[in-house]
Amino acid sequence: MGFLQTAWNNIASNLSVMNGLPCWDKLVLIVYFGALFFVGFWTMKKSGKDTKEYFLSGQSMSWWLLGFSLVATTFAADTPNFVTELVRTKGVSANWSWWAFLLTGMTTVFIYAKLWRRLGVMTDIEFYEVRYGGKSASFLRGFRTLYLGLIVNTVVMANVILAIIKILNTMLGIDPATAVVFSCGVTVLFSAVGGLSAVIWADFILFIIAMGGAIGAAIYLLGLPEVGGLSGLLAHEEVMKMTSVLPDFSDTDAVIALLVIPLAVQWWSVWYPGAEPGGGSFGAQRMFAAKNESHAVGATLFFNFCHYAVRPWPWILVALASIVIYPDLASLREAFPNLPEHMIRDDMAYPAMLKLLPAGLFGIVLASLFAAFMSTVATLLNLGSSYMVNDFYHRFINPKASEKQLVFQGRLWTVILMVLACLLAFQLQSAKDNFNIILEIGAGTGLLFLIRWFWWRISAASEIAAMCLALPTAVYFRFFHVPLCARLFGTQAEDGAWLCPDCLKFSDGTVLLLTIAITTVGWLLVTYLTKPTDQKVLVGFLKRTKAGGPGWKRVVRAAVAEGTPVSELQEPSWSVPLGILCSVIGCVCVYASLFAAGCWIYAQWIPAAALTAVAAVCALVLLLTWNRVSKGNTAPAASGEGQS
Repeated sequence: MGFLQTAWNNIASNLSVMNGLPCWDKLVLIVYFGALFFVGFWTMKKSGKDTKEYFLSGQSMSWWLLGFSLVATTFAADTPNFVTELVRTKGVSANWSWWAFLLTGMTTVFIYAKLWRRLGVMTDIEFYEVRYGGKSASFLRGFRTLYLGLIVNTVVMANVILAIIKILNTMLGIDPATAVVFSCGVTVLFSAVGGLSAVIWADFILFIIAMGGAIGAAIYLLGLPEVGGLSGLLAHEEVMKMTSVLPDFSDTDAVIALLVIPLAVQWWSVWYPGAEPGGGSFGAQRMFAAKNESHAVGATLFFNFCHYAVRPWPWILVALASIVIYPDLASLREAFPNLPEHMIRDDMAYPAMLKLLPAGLFGIVLASLFAAFMSTVATLLNLGSSYMVNDFYHRFINPKASEKQLVFQGRLWTVILMVLACLLAFQLQSAKDNFNIILEIGAGTGLLFLIRWFWWRISAASEIAAMCLALPTAVYFRFFHVPLCARLFGTQAEDGAWLCPDCLKFSDGTVLLLTIAITTVGWLLVTYLTKPTDQKVLVGFLKRTKAGGPGWKRVVRAAVAEGTPVSELQEPSWSVPLGILCSVIGCVCVYASLFAAGCWIYAQWIPAAALTAVAAVCALVLLLTWNRVSKGNTAPAASGEGQS
């Protein structure tokens, strides 16, 4: 009891800083939390009806609402911190490490969104038994559930929690433990009570708050006397080196790391939550929750435009301004001495800048960052619990569980996952480091996720091989390569430490390429050396999705020979070529919009006008072809049809 009393007193002492906030800030926060809890309890009764309601909102959601939800989910509290670290360390062009994922996003919009919606499953992990069948597929489903639901999902949430720790410490002076208890306690209650419906409706509110706060903060902070407005910022000697959206082409290493690898290799070869090649995780969950295929396609298109073209510049401008106010880590350490030393990184500069905001706007921005935190973590909690309930508990432990039991398990796993993420958050250091680690453990699996829909020869063994190679290869290069090479080929310093030769030290880009190569070659070999998936399973998959294409000709011929009509296996015309064309046009549209915004900000009028015109033309072309690319020729499969 003494320990609990001490902990409570510590929390109360930390949260008492709220009493020092101006009235306007308090009012904003009160209204914000009041609206969230209204949404949570408003959806509580309906979400508790069954798992379809709790995890998929009854498959009744419109494209615009799902689009807002996806944008809000990826507008995590750690995202502006991550962008700030990129800009401060390598310049605006470093954002190509995530801008390149637009190529993945657009192929998901115009090729894969319809296929996911037709599949008729509860989670994307359920895909494995529909596509492959047999014991190996069951093993894959169970293993992937634990890998994604427990490990990767927890790491991603911990990264977001790390961001809210830094935000609440720098903006309010709240210590890390109290920040976690308060922020995560509110979020887990909201998520467990309301299910996906609460998350989606709240996301609509949260995105408006988060985007408004980001824009308001950028406008005010640019007006600080030290910054000198937009013109003063862009004229600053250190800032001028960081503003280009393209890397310095005279620096070959920078071009390869920041542009060539992301655009030529990373987008199709690397799995990353929210930017999976072919779609998946919470993106697929939103597609499953859509009314139909057209709404699934519309939601993902709306998300990609907002994610890449609308949101980045307010963060980038604040990041550039932070170079003027906090030029190095020493200045951040001096300004915030209470934060643990291992957490003092460049990503902390974003919340440090927000500390300079005036009353009223400070409350709005604080609420916006908390909104960003909640929208992401609430989605990941719901997604993770859907994996653990649908793909583990219901599939392997209690197949006869009632809907009431499954909803209870969903709420229980929501709490468990939050606790695990909180414990891990205290071990992490910076958003950028965590981003690189997640990229590396998914390296080499992306191509498989793209072609498994269109090539019959991909099997469960292919997927198992990809997982078994990617993770240990990434772990080896990240943690063991340098120490091992130092022992084998290095020299020993006077203090006894072993020094690795420079030629054996690999950059993040080189490690990524090596992991991709090893993993891809490995799973391709396994594909050809193992038995293919049973013909009946492949025919069943084609009947659901009508994926089509030359990669399925062998299966279609065999099925037709056995009496199955061709119309049940494929659409009258294969839509993928048109989907690829629209994906290219969509990428040009979004990139042109993104860079047009940058040119308008930099006062580069002629390029800005030209890029705006290009974006408008591309948007018109997509609009004219919308009916052909967004509507399939088959009715969507019923929910739960694919459950095993």
